[in-house]
Amino acid sequence: MSALPINPAAGVPPTPALPTSESSDAGDVPFADLVSSLMQETSNQQAAVGESVRQLVTGESDSIHDVVLTASKADLAFRLVMEIRNRLMSSFEDIMRMQI
Repeated sequence: MSALPINPAAGVPPTPALPTSESSDAGDVPFADLVSSLMQETSNQQAAVGESVRQLVTGESDSIHDVVLTASKADLAFRLVMEIRNRLMSSFEDIMRMQI
């Protein structure tokens, strides 16, 4: 039996790197810009899933593993965005309930 070469990163877009404290201070990036870039990256990952599924269906690619991996990454990014939104909404509701 011959071993097939495995390339786990073939066709998978890199995950975004969040800013670290070494590269810049947390105060340098406005929160709105941080959330906006996270939303844009999530949207790009969703588009990559659509493209990889299209390539699988049309026969341009035969790696279902890459499609599933891309979909899982996009799902994780979407869940992160939803959790941030939920926490922001909860914080807003707490502030609105405060007595002045």
